Amino acid sequence: MSLTIAVAGKGGTGKTTVSSLMVRALLARGMAPLLAVDADPNSNLGETLGVEASRSIGRLQAETLKQIHDLPAGVPLGRHLEYELHQAIEEGEGVDLLVMGHGEGPGCYCAVNHILRKYLETLRSAYRCTILDNEAGLEHLSRRVSSGIDVLLVVSDGNPAALRAAGRIDRMVDDLELAIRRRFLVLNGLTDGLTPRAEEEIAAIGLAVVGRVPHDPMITEMNGAGRPIGELPAESAALREVSRLVDKLLEKEDRA
Repeated sequence: MSLTIAVAGKGGTGKTTVSSLMVRALLARGMAPLLAVDADPNSNLGETLGVEASRSIGRLQAETLKQIHDLPAGVPLGRHLEYELHQAIEEGEGVDLLVMGHGEGPGCYCAVNHILRKYLETLRSAYRCTILDNEAGLEHLSRRVSSGIDVLLVVSDGNPAALRAAGRIDRMVDDLELAIRRRFLVLNGLTDGLTPRAEEEIAAIGLAVVGRVPHDPMITEMNGAGRPIGELPAESAALREVSRLVDKLLEKEDRA
C-alpha cells in the first residue's frame, strides 16, 4: 500500500506540527520508508523532523531553465531532471525529505513542470507513505503534486476565522478539481471546549472531524529549543491524539 496524505491549513494553526507528528506516528507503525514533502514556501518541516535539505525543487527549476540549452548532447531533459530530483532528496532515519521551495521566477517553466510532476508521482510510488505539508492556498499542490492524493487533512484551531479559512480550503479542492479521495478536519492546539460560534463554523464546513489535538506544552518547549519531534516523549498528549488519528486513517484505508 502506498498512501499519500496532504495537510493544509491557515498559517499559524500548526499544520507543520501535525505533519511531523504524523510522520512520527506512521514510522512507529512500520510505514517506512516514508517521504515527507515540504510544499510550503515558508519551509520548516525539515527542522521539526531533524532533517536538513540543501536544495529545493524551486531552485532546481530555476537552475534547469538557465542550463537547458547547455545540456550535453544526447542527454534528454527528463533524464537530467530525474537525476537532479534524486540529488534534492535528503535521507533521514526512516523518512526522506523533499522541499518544494519558493515559486518560479521569470521564464516559461511549462516543460520543466510537466517533467517534474511526472517524476514526483513516480517517486511517491516508491514509498509506503508520503506526507505533504502544504501551503494554505493549495495552488502549489495543484501545480506540482496533485495527482493521487488519498487523504486531505485540513488543520484548524478553534478560532472561527481559522475555521472559515478551513472551509475555503475545502471548497478550493472542488474549484481546482484536485484528485483527492477523502477529506477530514483536524482541530489542533485546543485548550478549552469550543465556543458555540466555533461549533457553528465546523458544522458549516461539513467535514468530519478526525482528530482533536490538544495544546501541548511539551511541543512548545521543544520548538523553542529547536529540537525535532523525534525527541518528543511518548507521553505527549498531542502525539497520543495524532497516533489515534493515524490509526483511524489506516483503518479506513484497509476498509477501502
